[in-house]
Amino acid sequence: MSGESETRTSRAPRRTPGGARRVRPADILATIRRFWGFDRLRPLQFEAIRAGIERRDSLVVMPTGGGKSLCYQVPPVVVGRCDIVVSPLISLMKDQVDGLRACGYPAAALHSGLPPGEATRVEQDWLAGRLALLFVAPERLLTPRFVQLLARRSAGAFVVDEAHCISHWGHDFRPEYRKLGQLRAWFPHASIHAFTATATQRVREDIVRQLRLRDPTLLVGRFDRPNLVYRVVRQRERDTQVLEIVRRHRNEAVIIYCISRKETEELAAFLKSSGIRAACYHAGLPPEQRRRIQDAFSRERLDVIVATVAFGMGIDRSDVRCVIHASMPKSIEHYQQETGRAGRDGLEAECVLLYSPADVPRWEYLIERSAENAEQPEQVTRNMLDLLVQMQRYCEAVRCRHKLLSEYFGQAYQAPTCGACDVCLREHEPVPEATIVAQKILSCVARVGERFGIRHIVQVLRGARSEAILRHGHDKLSTYSLLSECTERDLDSFIRQLLGQGLLDRTRDEYPVLKLNAASWEVLRGQRPVRLWQPRRAPARPTPQDQKAWQGVDRGLFERLRALRRRWADQAGVPPFVLFSDATLREIARVRPTSPDRLRRIRGIGERKLEDYGRELLECIRAYCIERDLPSDLEADSPSPPAPRPGPLPPEARRRFERGETIEQVARALGRARSTVVGYLACYLQTHPAAPLEHWVDPETIERVRWAAERVGTERLRPIYELLGRAVPYDEIRLVVARLSTEADEQRTCDADAGVSDRDQPG
Repeated sequence: MSGESETRTSRAPRRTPGGARRVRPADILATIRRFWGFDRLRPLQFEAIRAGIERRDSLVVMPTGGGKSLCYQVPPVVVGRCDIVVSPLISLMKDQVDGLRACGYPAAALHSGLPPGEATRVEQDWLAGRLALLFVAPERLLTPRFVQLLARRSAGAFVVDEAHCISHWGHDFRPEYRKLGQLRAWFPHASIHAFTATATQRVREDIVRQLRLRDPTLLVGRFDRPNLVYRVVRQRERDTQVLEIVRRHRNEAVIIYCISRKETEELAAFLKSSGIRAACYHAGLPPEQRRRIQDAFSRERLDVIVATVAFGMGIDRSDVRCVIHASMPKSIEHYQQETGRAGRDGLEAECVLLYSPADVPRWEYLIERSAENAEQPEQVTRNMLDLLVQMQRYCEAVRCRHKLLSEYFGQAYQAPTCGACDVCLREHEPVPEATIVAQKILSCVARVGERFGIRHIVQVLRGARSEAILRHGHDKLSTYSLLSECTERDLDSFIRQLLGQGLLDRTRDEYPVLKLNAASWEVLRGQRPVRLWQPRRAPARPTPQDQKAWQGVDRGLFERLRALRRRWADQAGVPPFVLFSDATLREIARVRPTSPDRLRRIRGIGERKLEDYGRELLECIRAYCIERDLPSDLEADSPSPPAPRPGPLPPEARRRFERGETIEQVARALGRARSTVVGYLACYLQTHPAAPLEHWVDPETIERVRWAAERVGTERLRPIYELLGRAVPYDEIRLVVARLSTEADEQRTCDADAGVSDRDQPG
């Protein structure tokens, strides 16, 4: 085992009074190899599994995607017992049971959505000992009928998933979870195991107290998710910004969070009008409609869900590649939980927060309304507003996002740079003469008597002639119009950065005003330098995570495997990710195995899946390699070669390109391989400079390839491919380069007509 984690075990491992036997690590690894096709455990998994096997109470806090589920799935099949899993949502139970059954694992769920007679069959399987895990909702678990069922065959252990729901201090408190403390009194011989992804020290203590855990093993993993790229972007034109981000993730799963139901509907309608497969989701929709939308998203019939916080906990889809917050969340706990739905397969994913200061008063209003019916409304309001302030500080800080999140949850972040956030990727640049800019801002706060808020200070510095400025005579101040060259948005950002750095204070009144502090005066006296930041004007570049995850992957084979997985999933009536994760498909597309033995070595291919899908998988891989004349059975780091050069452009291909047909449509119509048609299209783009390249390559990819081509040239495609972290397929690079060569020819012609030689060109 490797990786950083915190492990605090309250006592040394020992045999429990119930006689639970010890199990060797080799037995555990053999079990996970058999069912899940994994050959190693992640940090803390062995300790959590051992606590389950030895029936010692435990609290396990692991980030989403850290492998929590495996920790409670392994013990019952290793020792041959039946355990209960308490899960909050039917959809979450169903996805987990579908995934386990696809591995050949004996699991079932009892919930209100079961067809007639199915609940009886599940109960019979439980009583006969044919199940290792039975999933139930907390409401059902505590009913007299279910307690009677457990009296006939008791559970070896109870697992409480999403355990933060039990705590008043958690971000998603559910009253029905509070009653689970009765399990200890009713079933004193069963062990209880609590699992959650986000829990501060205070929430962890509350979970232990409420569930009455006995001297529990406490396992706290690293909260940091290194595969996630965090970006905070100032909101300008929300819909346009969201569309630009979504297009970076073409044909990939994206979740977008909004504050209100109306916003979800409007944004989803805008995306659909822009050609995106999107739908809205909120609690105001009929239950059947919500179920259909969630099912369509899980089964890859929808790419984008625009939702309120009502959506997410029931989603177990592992291949969400992007989570967008179109508005600021109300707490860092909510942010961590919602962004945690991205990249659960361990592959790279992007999390973008579009921040607007206007989100803060909206949340303040909603918080005050929601607390009206609480037992202690003033205390609840104060606690929630404190969480909101922490979230706002996170948005306004220009520091490593991974470091900020880790420290919020009480964990040090040692790395000097994460390489996976807008700050460490240098998507911000320093403001020239930042200390002087800060001195002008602070001086203005002093000149107006420290009696005004951010907006007024911005207007004074920009030289506005508002009624308030004229009434107070602030147009006569020496600081009036002192930063007129700055935009309102930039000045607002600079002031908020000063607040975030502690160089300026702000009251928490109904109408907050800016106040100077000791650090402010140090800046004004020239005793303290200041750094301010502004966003760079450049497209998002590939990250180290993105480069590593796609290294050597044959994108064409990956997409073909995705289509095959989707067909199998439709036949089985389960979501595609239940059968194989994207990580497994990428590894197959990287290695291109053509024998059962090579396929068995791929992480995620267990015995059952090899038996059910192995033959067809291997046939698909062999056919692909023959079609493209590619080598097979590669080592994991072998890159895919580029496509062959194009032949002449057939007239029929030209006519179809003129109609805007896709590469796949032309390939089917002409009976040609895709690589051949890409060559035809490259010729077409070179000879038809007015043809819209965006029909075949999305605008974001075009800009990324342009950016790379400017740095390494276009004589060879490989340097561009490598500079972009192998994240852009050769086919798309080839098409963009074809267009760039046409533009270069046109420029040379224009220069020749104007009498400009190469020696006259700059650089």
